[in-house]
Amino acid sequence: MQTLKRILVTLLLVTGVAVGGFVAWANTPAKPSAEAYAAMKSTDDVKVSLDASGRLLFEPIGAPNGIGFILYPEARVDPRAYAPLARGIAARGTVVVITPMVFNLAILSPERAQDIVDTYQGIRAWVIGGHSMGGSMAAHFARLHTKEIKGLVLWASFPARSDDLSQSAIPVLSVSASRDGLATPAKVMAARLLLPPTTTYQSVEGGNHAQFGSYGAQMGDHAATIDAAEQWRLVVQATADFLAQLAKQLQ
Repeated sequence: MQTLKRILVTLLLVTGVAVGGFVAWANTPAKPSAEAYAAMKSTDDVKVSLDASGRLLFEPIGAPNGIGFILYPEARVDPRAYAPLARGIAARGTVVVITPMVFNLAILSPERAQDIVDTYQGIRAWVIGGHSMGGSMAAHFARLHTKEIKGLVLWASFPARSDDLSQSAIPVLSVSASRDGLATPAKVMAARLLLPPTTTYQSVEGGNHAQFGSYGAQMGDHAATIDAAEQWRLVVQATADFLAQLAKQLQ
């Protein structure tokens, strides 16, 4: 009996250490850069706010196009790190909502978009997207919520095999980077079989994985040959053009 008790106590201790280690790891996300913090300030063309659920809201001041864009962050990346891109997209007329995730992992929070769709009633059509793991979970949500979601944007990302969208009619934009060491060009190419044949593909020459946000270098990534601001500009342009075209189609 004493031996059994010792075994149980040991198992509980090991489990506790493992859980504690996971929580500590998950709750230490990559921090936003100074540029990201600066992009969280409202300007003459974009209002930036934080709602009661901790979601970042970027609203165009002027003539919105009626599209709402829900953005899922990369795993263990602070949502604020995407502020430069969100503000750029909002300046082109789209409402952008960046949602935090449980333990900073979209894989634990794939349904976060539903609360956003239910909360913000003034949006004519919702598009979902994300960076890396965030994009994969956005694809998962899009597959399961075809009535609510009218478009999908993937930044350095692709669906899981279980979320095959190849037979879907949903408009999709896939933006990748030639120097990405994680969602490599080869992986993005191989995943084309999981996306609709009408998918629009854009490659950022010289860009890398981390510069889809603004949080510094990322382990396993390659060094970019263009600066972050240029990559943000190209990603914003591709995404905003896609959203604008979608807005026209839905009129």
